[in-house]
Amino acid sequence: MIDVSRERFEELVAEALDTIPRELTRAMSNVVVTVVDDPPEPDLLGLYTGVPLTERGDWYSGVLPDRIEIYRHSICGVCDTEDDVVDEVRITVVHEVGHHFGIDDKRLHELGW
Repeated sequence: MIDVSRERFEELVAEALDTIPRELTRAMSNVVVTVVDDPPEPDLLGLYTGVPLTERGDWYSGVLPDRIEIYRHSICGVCDTEDDVVDEVRITVVHEVGHHFGIDDKRLHELGW
């Protein structure tokens, strides 16, 4: 377990988002990515809540943004070094962004995320 400050952790999340290809980040719509200290259930590293892009239709308008939450304490709890945190944050961010694009857990795991 390692302790990474909230400020540094937020930087790592921003850096992870910057590694996603620009054409994909431009396609992201009505979604906010936030750092949350503790998850709503144990062992959860990240969570996407919302309507994936693949499921939105004409009815999708005037709704609150989808949320991607990255859980600082959970990720720090499974890491021994800051390099481990960097890797886990990137994996978690990409995984949750994948859900925003409508990719399910099974396929994300097949892809290595």
